[in-house]
Amino acid sequence: MENKKVNFIIVDDSELDCFIAEKLVRHAGVGNKIKSFLRASDALDYIKKTNSIEGETPTVVLVDILMPIMSGVEFVEEFEKLPFEVREKYYIVAFTSSMNKKDMGAMKSYDSVKFLFDKPLSPEVLSSLQENCRFFS
Repeated sequence: MENKKVNFIIVDDSELDCFIAEKLVRHAGVGNKIKSFLRASDALDYIKKTNSIEGETPTVVLVDILMPIMSGVEFVEEFEKLPFEVREKYYIVAFTSSMNKKDMGAMKSYDSVKFLFDKPLSPEVLSSLQENCRFFS
């Protein structure tokens, strides 16, 4: 059975990391539409306004934990306040370059966060997502 393509939202304060993530998703052939944000607050506003990039197509959100202004943890805290009908369209995957146990523990405590990976995004991580994310089946 062939996996379907899903939408992606990339949230990272590093333009380079956003660029790399977009290229990997495109190269893997798993992304339908890809939208990147350098600020978590902008991504959250976008989700609130659109509820998904394209109608009923599910969206994987790749979010960096350590960001200025609004961290990945704060992003998820606000995301979890959204109605269930909105949240169920998204699959949040958190990334970190920090091994800060407090940040990692905080992210793991949220129902919306399905996976936590070390940066940067890799083909292996995308493969793992395809195998374990309900949106791809």
